[in-house]
Amino acid sequence: MPDTPDLRAAFLGSTYGRAGARLRLCHAAPGVLPDWSAPGGCWAIVTAWNPAGRMADAGLNARRQAELAGEVGRWSPLPGWNGEGRWREDTLILRGVPLREAARLGRRFGQAAVVWGVGGRAALVWLDDRTAPTGLRIERLCIERLWLRRADSPGADSPGPADCGYTAGL
Repeated sequence: MPDTPDLRAAFLGSTYGRAGARLRLCHAAPGVLPDWSAPGGCWAIVTAWNPAGRMADAGLNARRQAELAGEVGRWSPLPGWNGEGRWREDTLILRGVPLREAARLGRRFGQAAVVWGVGGRAALVWLDDRTAPTGLRIERLCIERLWLRRADSPGADSPGPADCGYTAGL
């Protein structure tokens, strides 16, 4: 989970996706199938913008996003964006990407979390890296299981308390 409730609220209050297909994360089932996913197909939304939830220079964000784009061609990336206004961030929607690879990419580009899903089921995947007293780096994922809703649909409110379980060693 994030170190601050504000960071979690920002992720949960954001919209995700592409033009004409803006989505929110929510607890209400069933979710909608995003236009970039086949039924049962896995996908992820990743970005290189604003590492660790801290506003970065536009030039640095653009360079990092281009570097990310150069690494993900095998997953037929689609351009998208998260958020609005000052916090709007370019994203790439990756189709068929495994959870471990989505987490690796998020960590590589300093992200606090990525969104990963299968069909209309989505997860806010917190990338919780810590260093043990022995110096060993421990990589954990905290996965909040959610659903997708159209951003303009009734019931597209932000989720409540976390439904979170740690998965070690991913």
